Amino acid sequence: MADKITHKTGRVEEITQQTHNRFLNLYEFEAERRNGKVAPYFVASRAEEADRLRAVTRRPADGVAICSVYGEKKDRIVLVRQFRVPINDYIYEFPAGLVEPGETIEQSGVREIYEETGLTFSPKKVDPRYCRPFYTTVGMTDESCSTIYGYCSGTPSNAHEEESEDIQIVLADRAECRRILKEENVAVMCAYMLMHFIASQGDPLAFLDEGGLETGKSADRGQVSE
Repeated sequence: MADKITHKTGRVEEITQQTHNRFLNLYEFEAERRNGKVAPYFVASRAEEADRLRAVTRRPADGVAICSVYGEKKDRIVLVRQFRVPINDYIYEFPAGLVEPGETIEQSGVREIYEETGLTFSPKKVDPRYCRPFYTTVGMTDESCSTIYGYCSGTPSNAHEEESEDIQIVLADRAECRRILKEENVAVMCAYMLMHFIASQGDPLAFLDEGGLETGKSADRGQVSE
């Protein structure tokens, strides 16, 4: 049975929960368009209840992705090649997963990368704006994901992956990353960081030592057209 709540903040007037699943649910929003008309808009969300949607409240990151460098020379990046049902195919991604209740994103990252790759992850302390939650596919979901950065050591192993997972561990050098970007399915967040990794020299994570993103004058910022 669908659950309905009234929510009149902003341009969302009413929300009806269509499903009651553990990891993903469908909601129907009654949303006001810019011409004043109200129309249905369907949203997928990690929220188990409507009052946990980001249209209603602000919740922490749903998930965490781990951008990690491997090897003494810091010349390889840790990837997983994972089968994903929605595309019925394998795709290259960063190790990632949902943040469990009570976990910090760093704790979640350490746990997830061990479960998926068997590697030991040492998070790098960075300016908070580099690891704050960002939205993934905002046209269809309110899911957000934080990225954490650091270094991996140890021997890769699939011994700890879940029954539902089909993961191949990849320690990719720059040449392999070029091939992956050219030939393979790649998750978008991973693709951008692979481009950075290819272009970097020395430690690929050195840019995180620069003290965060620079704050420019207003004249240097992008302008929103009216």
